[in-house]
Amino acid sequence: MTHLPPAVLPDIKIFAAYAVFLGSYLVFAIGKFPGMKIDRPGAAIIGAVLMVVFRIVLPQDALRFIDFSTIVLLFSMMLIVGYLRLAGFFEWITELIVARLKPHHLLPTVIFTCGLLSAFFVNDIICLVMVPFVLSAARRLGIKPLPYLLAVATASNIGSVATITGNPQNMLIGSISGIKYSSFLLHLAPVAIAGLFLDWLVLHLAFSHAGITDRVMEISFAEMADERSSLIKPGIVVTIVLAGFIAGAPPALMAALGAAMMLITRTRDPQQAYRQVDWGVLVFFVGLFIIVGGAEKAGLEKFLIDFARTWNLQNPGIFTVAVAAISNVVSNVPAVMLLKSAVPGFANPQTGWLVLAMASTLAGNLTVTGSVANIIVVERAKPEVEISFRDYFRVGLPVTLLTLAFGLLWLWWVK
Repeated sequence: MTHLPPAVLPDIKIFAAYAVFLGSYLVFAIGKFPGMKIDRPGAAIIGAVLMVVFRIVLPQDALRFIDFSTIVLLFSMMLIVGYLRLAGFFEWITELIVARLKPHHLLPTVIFTCGLLSAFFVNDIICLVMVPFVLSAARRLGIKPLPYLLAVATASNIGSVATITGNPQNMLIGSISGIKYSSFLLHLAPVAIAGLFLDWLVLHLAFSHAGITDRVMEISFAEMADERSSLIKPGIVVTIVLAGFIAGAPPALMAALGAAMMLITRTRDPQQAYRQVDWGVLVFFVGLFIIVGGAEKAGLEKFLIDFARTWNLQNPGIFTVAVAAISNVVSNVPAVMLLKSAVPGFANPQTGWLVLAMASTLAGNLTVTGSVANIIVVERAKPEVEISFRDYFRVGLPVTLLTLAFGLLWLWWVK
C-alpha cells in the first residue's frame, strides 16, 4: 500500500478530518445513521467524499490511499465463489458429505463442513448455502434446527480464520502485511481446527438435552446427476487458484487469473455471476481506505502509534483484548483498518498481523451483530426459526472466549 508523505494541515482541516472519521465510525458501530437510511457502505461513500470536499485528501491523491490488491482479491474471490455457487458446487459438496447421515452426526458434520469451506471461500457465502440445508435436514429428521443454525454461524467464522481468503478482513491483512498464503495457513489453520472442536464442545453441552431419534437421513443425488458436468471447469479453476496461493503466487494475481478463467464461457451469462458479487462491500472498502487515509493525514497514525506504545499493544494478550473489543464496537473490517497503522511498529510485526487477523475474526462470534455471517444466518432462518440475541449469546460468549484464548496461546507458542 502506498503511503503519502506527511502533510501539515490547518487546524480547521484537522478538526474536519476527525469529525468525518468519528461520524463514519459511529455509523459503522450502530449499523446505520439515526433517523436516516444510511448504512455502512453509504457512510463510507459519504465520509470519503467529505474528506475530498474539505481538501483533507486531494482528488489526485485519493486513489493512492486505496490498496487495490485488496480490492482485486476481494472482487475476484467473490466472482469465483459466485460461479461456484451458480454451478451448484456448494450444494453438491454439502450433499456429498452428509449422505446417509444420522442425527447425532449432524452437528459435527455441519461444523466441520462450514469450517472447511469457509477456510478457502468467503464465509458469508457458506452461510447463505448452508442455512437452507440445515433447515431442510432438521425437517427431515424431526429435530429443532437452532443448534445447527448456530453451528453454521460460529463455525463459518472460526473456519475463515485459517487463510487469507477466508474473510474480507484477512484479505486486507494479507495484502497490507505481505504475509505469504502458506505462512498464514500454517500459523492460523491450527487455531481454526482447534476452534471448530471447541465450538462442537460448547454446542453439544448447550443442547445436550435435545432429544433426537437415531434415524438415517437419506439424501438423493438424482437431481444433482445432470449438474455434475457443470462442476468440472469451476473445480479445475479453483484447484489451480488454491495451488497458486499455496505455491506463493501473489493472492490478488492468482484470484484475478481464476476469475478471468471463469469468465471465459459459452454457456453462462456473466451477468448472473456479477449479481453474486457484493458490490456494497467493495464500495465500503474503497470509502474506508479514503476515510482512514484522511484521518492519518490529520495525525491519526501518530496517535495510534503513541497509543500502542503507551498501552503496550505489542503484547499479544493486550492486543487480542483490544482488537476483540474494537471489533465488537465498530465491526471487524473497520477495526482492522483502524489498527493497521500501529502493527508495523511492533517488535514482531508478523505476530501482530496474525493476532489482528485471529482476534478480529474470532471476536465476530460474540454477538449476533458481531459479523455479517451471523446476520446472514439469522435473516435467512427467520421465516422458520427466530434466533434471539440471548439464544446466540449463550453460545457465542463461551465460543469466543475459548477460541480467543487458544488462538492467543498458540500464536504465543509458535512466534
